[in-house]
Amino acid sequence: MNKELEHKFVTQLEENQNIVHKICRLYTNDADSHNDLFQEVTIQLWKAYPKFRGDSKFSTWMYRVALNTAITLYRKSKRRVQTQDFEGVSFKIKAEEYDDTIEQQLKLMYDAVKDLNDIDKALVFLYLEDKNYREISETLGITEVNARVKMNRIKEKLRKILNP
Repeated sequence: MNKELEHKFVTQLEENQNIVHKICRLYTNDADSHNDLFQEVTIQLWKAYPKFRGDSKFSTWMYRVALNTAITLYRKSKRRVQTQDFEGVSFKIKAEEYDDTIEQQLKLMYDAVKDLNDIDKALVFLYLEDKNYREISETLGITEVNARVKMNRIKEKLRKILNP
C-alpha cells in the first residue's frame, strides 16, 4: 500500500476506532480478549482496505468488517465468549443523575441481550447505535426487510425474556 493510502487508512481508523472498541466489548469479557479482537479487526480492516471502493461510508464498511471478524473468529474457535459484565462497565455519569431503577433495568436488558445469538446481538447493537434499517442491512449484508423482520422478532424475544 502506498504512503498516501496508508495515511488515509490510519486517519479514518483513528477517527472511527470507537466502533471497533464497542464491538470488542460486545463480543469479549476481559481486557486481553478485547485487545486481541481489536488487533485482529484492525488487521482485517488493513487487509481489506485496498478493496474499499467508497460505495458506503467508511464507518458502515468498518462495522461490517469488524462484526464479521468478531463473529467469524469466535465461531471458528467454537468457544462461547461472554459479553461484558454490566458491573464491569464504568460510566462517567454524575451519581445524582443516575437512578437505581434505570440501572436495574439496564442490567436486565444486558443479560437478555447476552442470550441472543451473534447475528441478533449485532443487529441489536446497531439498532441501539441509532443506525437506520438501510445502514443495518448494509452492515450485516441482509435486506432491509429482513433486518426489520429480525428486529421485530428480537424485540418480541426480549419482551418474553424480560416479562415472562
